[in-house]
Amino acid sequence: MTTTLTVTGTTWVTPTIRRVHLHSADLSAFAESVFTDRYVKLIFPRPGVNYPDPIDVRALRGTMPPEQLPEVRTYTALSPDVDAGTMAIDFVVHGDEGVAGRWAARAREGDGLMVSGPGGAYRPDPDADWHLLVGDESALPAVLAALDALDTDAAVSLVALVESPEHEPAIARRRNVDVRFVHRSTTPGPGALEAAVRAVPWRDGIVQAFVHGEADEVMHRIRPYLKNERGLPRERLSISGYWREGRTEEGFRAWKSELAAAERS
Repeated sequence: MTTTLTVTGTTWVTPTIRRVHLHSADLSAFAESVFTDRYVKLIFPRPGVNYPDPIDVRALRGTMPPEQLPEVRTYTALSPDVDAGTMAIDFVVHGDEGVAGRWAARAREGDGLMVSGPGGAYRPDPDADWHLLVGDESALPAVLAALDALDTDAAVSLVALVESPEHEPAIARRRNVDVRFVHRSTTPGPGALEAAVRAVPWRDGIVQAFVHGEADEVMHRIRPYLKNERGLPRERLSISGYWREGRTEEGFRAWKSELAAAERS
């Protein structure tokens, strides 16, 4: 289902994360959404190309050249309120890089944004003894949504990779929540998030893990540690890459398909 949202305001969560507040007269597609990693596909039409209304990207594939297809980006939908018709999306902004971040940096009240969805697959299990939440800036919205969904007494270890202390989002401190930030400014290069996850004290009992971020770090470094060394079964581990260094989302989707095919063979 494609929905048109209207910008009602913006706020800076950190120096590089801009929250865009949105409204729609119809958010009924979210009525049954219970996942904390709920996501929507943002649709950015290319200038000068005529599209049908509403835009169905899947239907357009194969009917026009790839360079004319709308650009699609995936983002976490925050706090959708079906009755009020409101929700928000956090964008990582790096100057003029990226179609979505560039749009968010310039978004003003009254601007429109087309989205399809929502999708999602994860919600923290209240019966788990403790929760491991891991992510970089791309996954922080879903990580923090999971934390908010948990009981205030839940045992949680949260590891987040951000640029520097100034880029740490505000997180309300809880008695049983261990928050660890990793800073690229002091620990640059690959492997920093993996090292921080390995340093987390392993608690007793059943753990449920939510681990998302840059694909190589997550899938080739952290996943083997959790699956092979810690023995987490598939049903207790939500893990995937949200993006990959040096690739657009289109290129990243192709890489994910190749990885899935290789793992099936």
